[in-house]
Amino acid sequence: MTTFRSDFLRVLNERGYIHQCSDLERLDAKASEGPITAYIGFDATASSLHAGHLLSIMMLRTLQRTGHKPIALMGGGTTKIGDPSGKDEARKMLTDAQINENIASIRKVFAQFLDFGAGAIMENNAAWLDELKYIPLLREVGPHFTINRMLTFDSVKLRLEREQPLTFLEFNYMILQAYDFVELNKRHGCVLQMGGSDQWGNIVNGMELGRRMHGADLFALTTPLLTTSSGAKMGKTAGGAVWLDAALLSPYEYWQYWRNSGDADVERFLKLFTELPLDEIARLAALQGQEINLAKEVLATEATALLHGRAAAEEAKATARTTFEEGALSTNLPTIEIAGAELKAGLAANSAFVSAGLVPSTSEARRQIKGGGLKVNDATVTDEKLVLTESDLTSEGVIKLSMGKKKHVLLRPV
Repeated sequence: MTTFRSDFLRVLNERGYIHQCSDLERLDAKASEGPITAYIGFDATASSLHAGHLLSIMMLRTLQRTGHKPIALMGGGTTKIGDPSGKDEARKMLTDAQINENIASIRKVFAQFLDFGAGAIMENNAAWLDELKYIPLLREVGPHFTINRMLTFDSVKLRLEREQPLTFLEFNYMILQAYDFVELNKRHGCVLQMGGSDQWGNIVNGMELGRRMHGADLFALTTPLLTTSSGAKMGKTAGGAVWLDAALLSPYEYWQYWRNSGDADVERFLKLFTELPLDEIARLAALQGQEINLAKEVLATEATALLHGRAAAEEAKATARTTFEEGALSTNLPTIEIAGAELKAGLAANSAFVSAGLVPSTSEARRQIKGGGLKVNDATVTDEKLVLTESDLTSEGVIKLSMGKKKHVLLRPV
């Protein structure tokens, strides 16, 4: 479809969110008639979501901003099983207490994007999955799934093709995810499940299960799987995951993640991860040469403002300009603390760069040193066996570690 009656699908389409839909024309008609309820599921395997989840979060935000009702479904039940999609091994088993702590922490991130006071809902599928009885579930749901079809889904097929074990526990995941859709339809009148394109099979399962069990008219909608122009997976860097929780990744580091976007990604990311008008995005995308860096600054600032607030975004932008343009040492740079005694005894620079998250390993640190990529207090490191001591402390009582021109961390002894 090229034209949409509903603001919801029109905005998603204009900004590049839509990949697949079970029936785009009928969903558009339904969304144009009045508010619909839709959900996306998130497993609680960590205390924070990361940038790889942002596409889904922004879809829920768009849903609410265009007059509809979003449900962020936390997988308190399904996290105990683990989604086998795209994975070669089973997830680490978490306790109920760990899962509940993760959900409470993740809710704080959702509160930045969704308005729970204006109709947005956070549900936990443990509320119904924990109450299911095994034999009744098999009798009610089991007849609607065939092993033949389940074996054709990528989450199962790829694991078997790679000769990696797939436990019976994980094999049940797609059944329980499908049941979530049925339950949310019954509890909240939810008619649409959204997610990444790798979830298409699981989402369609839920849509079909609702139709077979209750005659429900349900819909499926997926986004493209997002990678950077260099082929890297969204939400990951050499230093690890790009967390959405400020306690795990500072607003400054988050700002830098977006500022370091490739030239070819700027327009697409502005459409997906900011709410700037499309004509302003077109103007920024048309910038050439060094001016494209202005567009990257706008991307970084707008994306950071959505997550951490406008004040934190502007402070991150100011810190970056102070550090890079004026060459000054800003105390707003990410800081890690080490024991003063450790520095007094001598700390291997390679290990310090790993602890700072600038490189993933000491071997990578050595490789970067050979290429002239690491600096201590703005001086290029040339000695792979360099040891940091108290004599390296600046007048501010810190040691500045840098990788390239854009990544800096302060080392502060305590």
